[in-house]
Amino acid sequence: MGAAQVGSGVATNVRDGHTPKVVLVTGASRFFGGNVVARLAADPTVERIIAVDARTPGRELLRRMGRAEFVRADIRNPLIRKVFDRNEVDTVVHPAVLSRPPSGGGRAVMKDFNVLGTMQLFAVCQKSPSVRRVVVRSSSAVYGCSAKDPAKFTEEMSARTPPRGWFARDMIEVEGFVRGLARRRPDIAASILRFPPIVGPRLAHRGVQYFRSPVTPTILGRDPRIQLLHEEDAIAALTHAALAAPGGTFNVAGDGALVLSQAVRRAGRIELPVPFALFRSVGRSFMGPVMREFTSEQIDYFHFGCGLDTTRMRTELGYQPRWTTVQAFDDFVGGAALRPVIDPRWIDAAETKLLGLVGAGAGAHQ
Repeated sequence: MGAAQVGSGVATNVRDGHTPKVVLVTGASRFFGGNVVARLAADPTVERIIAVDARTPGRELLRRMGRAEFVRADIRNPLIRKVFDRNEVDTVVHPAVLSRPPSGGGRAVMKDFNVLGTMQLFAVCQKSPSVRRVVVRSSSAVYGCSAKDPAKFTEEMSARTPPRGWFARDMIEVEGFVRGLARRRPDIAASILRFPPIVGPRLAHRGVQYFRSPVTPTILGRDPRIQLLHEEDAIAALTHAALAAPGGTFNVAGDGALVLSQAVRRAGRIELPVPFALFRSVGRSFMGPVMREFTSEQIDYFHFGCGLDTTRMRTELGYQPRWTTVQAFDDFVGGAALRPVIDPRWIDAAETKLLGLVGAGAGAHQ
């Protein structure tokens, strides 16, 4: 499925007044799934919450899930249909997507979970007469990142350059499944929430972890605008959508934006611009495991950035994040204990090391 098919083409002739009684949440052992389950369990208007995952959540997460019922099941297995039928599930929240291959698994495992797992889940939703609402977590990665991008993407826009990252391509396919489900079952309110990079004290998002370095390499001649979403707002948006979302596609992001140079300064780091070719090679060497684990989407994001128009989030979804982009970033910095660099010897050593690598890398590129 090509990037040109990205859009908000979810059917709009769905009934948006559905009040959930039995909500099923996937990925219950993971950060988003488990926390959405905990939020829903605290809402007395929801009669039952079915938490599903192939792995059992940790003890603390299970405790916070309260009255929710955990079912150990794999959404890739057709037997997941029994969970729907036995419990008359009417609302499905699907935040369980992998942004990178899992440890011990490769690209095939990631695609099997993201694409084939979602396909199987939606096949069950389509055949289950009780289902009336489906909420899916997606990403702004579907818009891609390029020099041709607009200042802000609206939900109707497509990627100007086809995304090259695995995660972005998976999300494009997943969104296609959502639109297909909405066409075949117009009585289902099928909603897609597109999140930008998510930050916060509990969620150590790898794309922002690179601010931990005392000297932070950036791309020479580029100062991309970045838009973020606080982890609590991501959880709250998924919970809100489970209770009240109409069918459609929604950009969900904090108000405002930061340019990368501002973010580096707010994190108390020292910025060192390097050519893009060296950012990909020397930068990764200098930053160690943080940048070595960068995905294609993250490399492109720190090159071009991505802005989102969130008008539809407020007017149609009826949701307003509590944290702005700047506030979310500052909370990440505080929660991650990113203190300004104060030891000159540490700065000098790091800067000398990076400059030496840049010099060696520049010589190799001449």
